[in-house]
Amino acid sequence: MAVYQYRCAEHGVLEVARPIGTAAGSEPCPDCATPAPRVFTAPRLSLGSARNRALIDRTARTADQPAVVSAPPSRRPPARAPNPALARLPRP
Repeated sequence: MAVYQYRCAEHGVLEVARPIGTAAGSEPCPDCATPAPRVFTAPRLSLGSARNRALIDRTARTADQPAVVSAPPSRRPPARAPNPALARLPRP
């Protein structure tokens, strides 16, 4: 379902949910029944989760402003715990 917006001259914006592609050019206002013309708006991308929006922003930002480091990290990552299955193998 898509949400389409219509603007009544007297009562302002009204929203109508319809299947995608089935929006009419005008919709009757629920208060005064006068035809309200459709208002074309940007997609509601901000209604997604904050984590997904942040990921999209970070991904887009790396296209023009890649992260640049001046030196390698100062510490080595912690060593992994050895696999206990490998401890039973014969040693040379």
